[in-house]
Amino acid sequence: MDTSSIITGTTLNRYQLDIPSCTASLDVEEFSGAEKLSELYYYTITFTSAEKNIDAAQLLSKPAMLTMGGGALQQLADCKRVHGVITTFRRVNRSEDQSTYQITLQPFLSLLDKQFRSHRFFVNKSVPEVVEQVLQEHHLHDWEYEFNLKQHYPRREQINQYQESDLAFIQRLLAEVGIFYFFTLQEEAQSEVVHFADAQRALMFDKTLPVNSPSGMSDSGAESIWGLNITHNVVEANVTTRDYNPRDAQSVLQSATADMTRGNGEGITYGEVYHYKLRHRERGDKIDPQTETANFYARLDHERFLAHQTLITASSTAAWLAPAQVLTVTDSLPSTLPAPVQDPLLITGTGFTASRREALRVSLLAVPYSETLCWRPPLLPRPKVTGTMTARVTSAKANDIYAWQDASGLYRVKFDADREEKGQGQESMPVRLAKPYGGDVYGFHFPLIQGTEVAIAFHEGDPDRPYIAHALHDSRHVDPVTEKNSTRNVIRTPANNKLRMEDKRGEEHIKLSTEYGGKTQLNLGHNVNAQRELRGEGAELRTDKWVSIRGGAGVFISADKQPSAGDRMLAMEEAIAQLENALGIAKSLASAAESAQALPSDTGNQQTLNDALKELAQPGIVLNAPQGVSISSPQAVRLSSGSACVGIVSQQNTDISALKRFTVAAGEAVSLLARKAGMKLFAAKGKIEIQAQDDALEATAKKDITVTSVEGRVEITAAEELVVNCAGAYIRLSGGNIELGCPGNILLKSANVQKMGKADFRVPPLELPKGFEERFTVKDQKTGEIVPFARYRITTEKGQVFEGRADADGKTASVYTALPESIKIELL
Repeated sequence: MDTSSIITGTTLNRYQLDIPSCTASLDVEEFSGAEKLSELYYYTITFTSAEKNIDAAQLLSKPAMLTMGGGALQQLADCKRVHGVITTFRRVNRSEDQSTYQITLQPFLSLLDKQFRSHRFFVNKSVPEVVEQVLQEHHLHDWEYEFNLKQHYPRREQINQYQESDLAFIQRLLAEVGIFYFFTLQEEAQSEVVHFADAQRALMFDKTLPVNSPSGMSDSGAESIWGLNITHNVVEANVTTRDYNPRDAQSVLQSATADMTRGNGEGITYGEVYHYKLRHRERGDKIDPQTETANFYARLDHERFLAHQTLITASSTAAWLAPAQVLTVTDSLPSTLPAPVQDPLLITGTGFTASRREALRVSLLAVPYSETLCWRPPLLPRPKVTGTMTARVTSAKANDIYAWQDASGLYRVKFDADREEKGQGQESMPVRLAKPYGGDVYGFHFPLIQGTEVAIAFHEGDPDRPYIAHALHDSRHVDPVTEKNSTRNVIRTPANNKLRMEDKRGEEHIKLSTEYGGKTQLNLGHNVNAQRELRGEGAELRTDKWVSIRGGAGVFISADKQPSAGDRMLAMEEAIAQLENALGIAKSLASAAESAQALPSDTGNQQTLNDALKELAQPGIVLNAPQGVSISSPQAVRLSSGSACVGIVSQQNTDISALKRFTVAAGEAVSLLARKAGMKLFAAKGKIEIQAQDDALEATAKKDITVTSVEGRVEITAAEELVVNCAGAYIRLSGGNIELGCPGNILLKSANVQKMGKADFRVPPLELPKGFEERFTVKDQKTGEIVPFARYRITTEKGQVFEGRADADGKTASVYTALPESIKIELL
């Protein structure tokens, strides 16, 4: 619009207020305004109008333009235009011919203060990206804002808006990384533009004003500056900052000491500032640090302090003055200006006042401009999260039944307060799970699966540093302990792996269980079923798969009572007493066998066994029960000893029963001794065969020997000679002859004795079975040394396989074959 025509045609007022939405004629009475770097400008404008009651709906949130004219009244030129929206409106007073009103004019950005969010979550975005997203959500066009950034800002894993308006949120983010902003007017659109910058290149240069104090009420119509005041402050000398990154725990994230004066502040600065702030994940280069690193923040913090070291205030008549301008003050030569203002100044704030009665006066606040030191906005208060937030554990996979974690074991969560849609599994930064115990690949961790409610806490209340404090149950994820089972202490996993400890008095028990193997369980105490009915007492280890009990130093299994676990774990006196008693019986009977010239039992090996089993001095198994031990199976049962003996001893009877066959085979000898009551060998059916296949057969009795055939005959056959002898009388059958002899008489008592021709009754000789037997010694092929206890496999020519372990002398067990055969020996 052409404001000069309005001014010259309707009024002599230098200041015009244009509100397109208002139909009333407006006349500015007075105004005051303030503009600052990284702050919103505001103008309070008082105006009059013949319209007695202007409707607030015509003004509030509506755009408006304040124009400041300069020069002669009849030839006013636009010196400054301020565009914005009306944020407050009030009627001041009213007279017969007009009403007085007052409005506040601010940039559109000020309306962002009216949009408040208690929670909002941005994931994988940089600070400029978050700011731009917020601006676009408020429908700012891309020409209404500009980013003029020298630095590259990394994407953060998460940025949270907490209990802040959109305006406070973006102002805080910008200040934290040292980005300042200011406003200009877009000439074509006649609307404000907000500029975001982090370096001097974005500033407005080539601005000059002469020093010229106004004389009286006149400034001669010339723009000038006067009233230069300089304030010097002692500021902090240097800054050091430090942080900790748990994902790079070994790195020291401490910055170098930052002194942005490069030593020039010595003597006029004081104090070391140390920040331990949770804000950077890397240390960064000392000379040219990357953004958002330790050295970057240390330099940034010191630049903030130095922004207050030298402050310059002044007055002027130049309406075009604005923040972010670099102003050069000119003076006559030689200059009488103080040194700080002889060089360019960076304007950080301006103030404007004017009225119908008073000419425009401009106040300004500035700092010395520097090519090496950039002005930074002050930090704004960072919100602190008190308490926790609820969230749900998430996963990149829908309906995931397992925990979804990264290589470090971190989780992703979706906050209950988050109403924005994000990619599945990307709803948050990776968050750690707090645990009651932890260490280097050890600790306490129950994985959290998708949908689990968790309480999110924040390190030092920082909304950008969340972690999982604990997991919670809800109506969809019911607690394993409720009023129904409040006496139980339960640890249960999603797959029903379970540790249950019952505290109900009189029914105490512990259950350790998994579904695998048809409920593999260890039950201790008062054991119950699913209906909590008693199913047993004591201890139970059960599974539908395999059970392995392995004790490298020995295993002790006992049914002996030990009240309240009051004795040693290996208290086995009862068991050892039984073994010693058995050894005593074995030794006694061995002596009896020797006396009877039978083979004695091997009590030496039994003594060795007893010594090994006492307190399990050697790896062994002790099994003892005061009321008996039963071993049974519908299939085979085997007792085996590799290099020693198998001893079976009973203080009373030893009964061995076999429904079919009972076989005893000994590689060397079999010795049977009945010490008192004799020995009986009966075959209810079938023959009894006794053979000495390679030696003599002796049958001796102290008293009578009776040989009887009840229904058949008794046949005695000898291949060479048969002798019947008694008290010197004898009958010898040898070489086909019968010889009778006696020291006394031969009495024949017979009805008849008949001599006939010769006769022959030959019985074919019995062919006795023969076999072949051999033992082998295992030796090292290279050294020839004997290898004791080596495992071997022997395969005969007919395919028989014998496996075993050599003894201490390296000898294998004897191998028997019916016929000579070649064999194959393998070491395992």
